[in-house]
Amino acid sequence: MNTTDTTPEAVTSSTAHASTATPTGPLPVPPAGGPRLDVEAVSAALLGNWAEVRREARERAARPEMHRPVDATVAEHRERVFGQLQTLADEGVARPMLPESLGGPNDNGANVAAFEELVVADPSLQIKSGVQWGLFTSAILQLGTEEHHRAWIPGAMSLEIPGAFAMTEIGHGSDVQSLATTATYDPETDEWVIHTPFRAAWKDFLGNAAVHARAATVFARLVTRGVDHGVHCFYVPVRDAEGNLLPGVSSEDDGEKGGLNGIDNGRLAFDHVRVPRTNLLNRYGDVDADGVYTSPIDSPGRRFFTMIGTLVQGRVSLDGASNRASQLALTIALTYASQRRQFSAADPSRETVLLDYQAHLHRLLPKLAATYAGAFAHEQLLQAFDDVFSGRGDTPEAREDLETLAAALKPTSTRLALDTLQECREACGGAGFMGENQLVGLHQDLDVYATFEGDNTILLQLVAKRLLADYTSELTSVDRAGIGRFIAQRAETLARRHTPWTELAQGIGDRGNPRRAFDSMRQADFQEEMLAGRARIKVEEVALALRPAGRMSPEDAAAHVNKHQVEMLDAARAHADLVRWRAFTDGIAAIDSEGSRAVLTEVRDLFGLTVIGDDLAWFLLNGLISTQRGRQIAADQRRLLWRLRPHVLDLVAAFDVRPGHVRAPIALGGEKERQDEAAAYFRAQRASADAPVSEKVLRDQERRRQKAARGAGGSARGARR
Repeated sequence: MNTTDTTPEAVTSSTAHASTATPTGPLPVPPAGGPRLDVEAVSAALLGNWAEVRREARERAARPEMHRPVDATVAEHRERVFGQLQTLADEGVARPMLPESLGGPNDNGANVAAFEELVVADPSLQIKSGVQWGLFTSAILQLGTEEHHRAWIPGAMSLEIPGAFAMTEIGHGSDVQSLATTATYDPETDEWVIHTPFRAAWKDFLGNAAVHARAATVFARLVTRGVDHGVHCFYVPVRDAEGNLLPGVSSEDDGEKGGLNGIDNGRLAFDHVRVPRTNLLNRYGDVDADGVYTSPIDSPGRRFFTMIGTLVQGRVSLDGASNRASQLALTIALTYASQRRQFSAADPSRETVLLDYQAHLHRLLPKLAATYAGAFAHEQLLQAFDDVFSGRGDTPEAREDLETLAAALKPTSTRLALDTLQECREACGGAGFMGENQLVGLHQDLDVYATFEGDNTILLQLVAKRLLADYTSELTSVDRAGIGRFIAQRAETLARRHTPWTELAQGIGDRGNPRRAFDSMRQADFQEEMLAGRARIKVEEVALALRPAGRMSPEDAAAHVNKHQVEMLDAARAHADLVRWRAFTDGIAAIDSEGSRAVLTEVRDLFGLTVIGDDLAWFLLNGLISTQRGRQIAADQRRLLWRLRPHVLDLVAAFDVRPGHVRAPIALGGEKERQDEAAAYFRAQRASADAPVSEKVLRDQERRRQKAARGAGGSARGARR
């Protein structure tokens, strides 16, 4: 193992890659003059289009008064977060979301970018602000009209009207179309009667509902003249100015949770609560005084998905916040690993730094690579969101693409964050389990990110359905003259997949030359071909498997689709991997620094090869990769880990995670101080005349003395002869 200086200063001063040879001895020191990551350039690329907004948000998140308390009670944490929320309101942090008509800049991308950054201060604050402005206020803004905007948005923005977003019911989570709460129009009083018909229809898991909410945007089935027009949104007051529940409104506290205890999640129910007819947020559906329903969208299904689609920013912000949490966790764990020494190696007087162990690199660097991929993909998602919600690119197709991209990336980034937090916690040993070092608290808080704003499994299923619809549309759009060409193309692809010639060609080309195999698999064209082919083929296979459903009864068709749900989810994940890989590649191309492009290309290659390696059995079975290359992938991943080792601290420095965000003693000099103290102690001990002698040293000396004596005795006997 390495015995050279591996303090953070020494590591970050590395100027080139290590040798490409698989290390068999001490860690290779990179030769001078090689590529080096330009931390500022890469950090600027990660900041994206809203760089200045993010910088301001990071300054805000570093302020001590915004930080998550370690040992507060649930009640104390809730009140602290509510006070922090008032600070954000007073500082006008949510103002960018407002359109020009309400005095704002209509900069939705800036708004989401700023709130994502709050996750490193306190995830409870990030989510509570998302409930207040990203859900409650946004529902009024996106689903209401100017009259609603004037009446309620100023109070919502100032926090004069704390609000809840009452969509989820105990009996129906992600299945919003099946909600049971009703809003029945009474023409005699010109009012809506909001009613919870049974226990499973209680609204549950609602932020602000237990204590703070004064009003709620309630999703209920609109019933007028005996016709159910599906789920619509209504503005419903729930408490008076003193915080007392209004007549007919019931509330229960969800109590302590596995995380996010700074948020007062609770339940709401309505016993024939009456609100004015004008409290219907009527942008997409309205009822006149006579009870006649009208809508600019004829199709009930399309109308529902249009209304729900206006609320996609929750998924967008969770994707960004999850990526930021992964960056924080990796910064803590990799900084600690660059300072923590464990076990002696070649140098008996100095233990080995954790980052010099291959297993440590193997557990953390693939997560680092995936986090970079997720960061570049999120920037594309945020840009798409801003284009749609600013109105610059608001078309039905653009909205559908935005919803699909958000549904693909949110499950991917939230799962990555949880896996990264767990791996980083374990990589820090017992220190990672201490609350002061943040990792366990972050894991608890982010756990629910995988299931709210759309359960991850449900979202991936939505992605799969969109991919299948696009595939079917592609087939139906082929004109008669092109059908033959299309069939021939598919036949050729199938033939390549199910015959050994492609594998054989790869094997012959690579045989006996691991370097050639490594270089070919690091080529962008090869990785894209593999990942794009996998995404395409998995959709094809599901589409072919589901073909008979078109001729079945609805019940049988649903059962048939259910038999292939796992394959559908697998196809969606393959699509998300391809999206991240392409976004990473695009992000690298946009960076001017040649050294940064070289280092990031190796990070991208590690991401690509890890994705391929994780699904290697599929690639082998489908004939896309030869056995020779399949064997080489693991070795190539290890080679990349060693090449990236000198650049690790530069890569995490580019995340711009500041000390006020880290707040973990093991990554803020505490570990380095302990190591320096221990090294000084042992140096002084070795130099002293009265230091105790190791029993092992004495035994070694005795063995050498006995060996020398035996040698001397043998020489004497030979001389006598």
